[in-house]
Amino acid sequence: MAEKYADYRHCSDGELIDRLRRGEESIMDYICEKYKNLVRSKAKSMFILGADNEDLIQEGMIGLFKAVRDFDAGRDASFYTFAELCISRQMYTAVQASKRQKHRPLNTYVSLDSSNTNNDDGRENLLLSELLTDRTEQSPEELFLDKERVADLERTIEEELSDFERQVLDLYLTGMTYTEIAKVLGRDEKATDNALQRLKSKIKKRL
Repeated sequence: MAEKYADYRHCSDGELIDRLRRGEESIMDYICEKYKNLVRSKAKSMFILGADNEDLIQEGMIGLFKAVRDFDAGRDASFYTFAELCISRQMYTAVQASKRQKHRPLNTYVSLDSSNTNNDDGRENLLLSELLTDRTEQSPEELFLDKERVADLERTIEEELSDFERQVLDLYLTGMTYTEIAKVLGRDEKATDNALQRLKSKIKKRL
């Protein structure tokens, strides 16, 4: 980072936020620089939901500002964890509010049979085959989805999944765990895990 931020590097995020609230406005620029890669990484994963990447980055920065505004060192485990939640929530809310499409065909944004690759944060990209099936039971050929079956899956998603289940599926396809999904949606972890298991069961019936 720029040399002008050297004074901030040895301070904790909590200390910096305290100083920012006391009037050191330049600290906000440092926090934005420090967390820009986190915002970009989140935008990259949310991009599959049909939103514009630059718009998502802007929303992510809004989420970061909200995290700085609302962070409570006595309540929140760490600023990084809190910021990650605020950024993800802001992006997903924006996606839901401005979605130009319903569900894009699943095979346009989730690999069906290729090897896993890692995201910038080291997390593996999700395969549709891994999401919906036990790969030890079926060959790659058996997992192939033609256009007709993709259309059938889309109908299943629209007609048989509840709004909550569709939200869980959207976020699960970005690589989030059910625990992370629960935090973004503001729902109970057990209820979120149950919804994930239900939607998997419903979709597997169409394979």
